[in-house]
Amino acid sequence: MSSSHKLAKAPSKPISHLLRVPRGPVSMANLDPSATPGYPGKGKEDAPALTEALGPQVSDLQEMLYASGRSTPETAPRVLVVLQGMDTSGKGGVIRHAMGLVDPQGIDLTAFKAPTEEERKHDYLWRIRNALPGAGKIGIFDRSHYEDVLVVRVDNIVPEDVWSKRYDEINAFEAELVAGGTRIIKCMLNVSSDEQKARLAERLEDPTKYWKYNPADVDSRKKWPAYMEAYEAVLEKCNTIAAPWYVIPADRKWYRNWAVAELLRETLDGMPLAWPAAEFDVEVEKARVAAS
Repeated sequence: MSSSHKLAKAPSKPISHLLRVPRGPVSMANLDPSATPGYPGKGKEDAPALTEALGPQVSDLQEMLYASGRSTPETAPRVLVVLQGMDTSGKGGVIRHAMGLVDPQGIDLTAFKAPTEEERKHDYLWRIRNALPGAGKIGIFDRSHYEDVLVVRVDNIVPEDVWSKRYDEINAFEAELVAGGTRIIKCMLNVSSDEQKARLAERLEDPTKYWKYNPADVDSRKKWPAYMEAYEAVLEKCNTIAAPWYVIPADRKWYRNWAVAELLRETLDGMPLAWPAAEFDVEVEKARVAAS
């Protein structure tokens, strides 16, 4: 980090420690969607300023990452941010407010919907591999390969003997990515059923938000217990040392956005990033520019 930067007020403990899911069985009932662990401010009123204050350092670090991808693409690291959560949990909000702190040219964003006809002809990880970030890039997955052990499981799209094998397949896939130089930040945006209901109702009160409303979301609410059970399995079975899960309390939008931004900052700051050295004689080039 440039010494000219003043760090934004940091949490007392690394946010990665506070939000990381402990190994072992997980109960969604024990994860408070309205909690604010590690938040260094007073509340909603100072959250935008605290989130924005992360921008200079995150931007510098992301530019270093991007520069390494341009100068040494064969060895440059990558970052993959996986955003999962129930409808209205705020994946779009995180992308706008937290990921919006970095230069968009260094971002590869993919929003995964229901598989296309072409995608269904391939293994479920085929479309995921095709969307992985390039060298020096930050990839963002709005939903991800985890849909294939979440909605697929809840809606019985494939038999249990098929989806139950995918946890180990996903762990192997993510271990392969990490071994190849990709840092994975997996965020489960944890919104409560009551808050989801309020957000859906809010969309119906505002014509500018009708486009966000999907009647199918109400049908999914009837399956809330099944989804929570599916998330518990994901958070237990795919919570590896190489690619751990972070549960982000999402009932408070301002905390959610700050927490993901801080998690990204912390991750980038922990990577061995540096500005690429000049591949030319700097003094010679200074003289040439001066004489031009």
